[in-house]
Amino acid sequence: MPIPCYLALTAAEFANVCPLPEKIAWMACHFSCYGTGLSNLPETLPEGSMILVNDRMPPDRHDPGKILEQLQALEEAFRPDAFLLDFQREGIALNQQIARALTEGLSCAIGVTPQYARDLSCPVFLEPPPLHMPPGKHISPWEGREIWLEAALQTEEYRITAQGCEIRTQENGPLPEPFFLEESVFCRYHTAVSQDAALFTLQRTAEDWQTLLQETTGITRAVGLYQQFGSNAIRST
Repeated sequence: MPIPCYLALTAAEFANVCPLPEKIAWMACHFSCYGTGLSNLPETLPEGSMILVNDRMPPDRHDPGKILEQLQALEEAFRPDAFLLDFQREGIALNQQIARALTEGLSCAIGVTPQYARDLSCPVFLEPPPLHMPPGKHISPWEGREIWLEAALQTEEYRITAQGCEIRTQENGPLPEPFFLEESVFCRYHTAVSQDAALFTLQRTAEDWQTLLQETTGITRAVGLYQQFGSNAIRST
């Protein structure tokens, strides 16, 4: 069965990108500063999209019932495939109440971050696997659960000296030649040695992500940023 791979667009990107990606995710609905519901809701959306809700603004006396009503209206109007509750704040009781109300009250699939997924039976939305880790190991703590995975173009540089190891995260760019593929972690790497250091560069590209999603069991959806993938969108596999 194909794995849907959604690209997350801001409202400005949604208004200006043409053509739109095959699968899109609307970002980023958030808790309103002025009321008890959500702000930045889409006014139109292609059928089969995903809608993201984040907790960039913490909930403050927000009404789970009101938020459920807003998203039920979007569900009826636009027929989305799924909602993603991208809640990154830890230990907020109201976030848990909202997540439970939405997973129980909405008809389509709901994904929730690990901070709030343990007491729910819905899919779990996980960060990208570290470059040095097999994806199966990354998702193994949630064995038996449906997994949605964040996709991200990643490059890490490990500089090893007598003083230890320094790790830097970088923007993806072409790896120097020669580089090699490490199939167990679905990434490529380049090594270089100087008089005082050894340098290891690990990188996961859109092509590597395509293979990762084809060959890793347990993942049912992927979500990445349009700003990263753009025309190199991961195709449904």
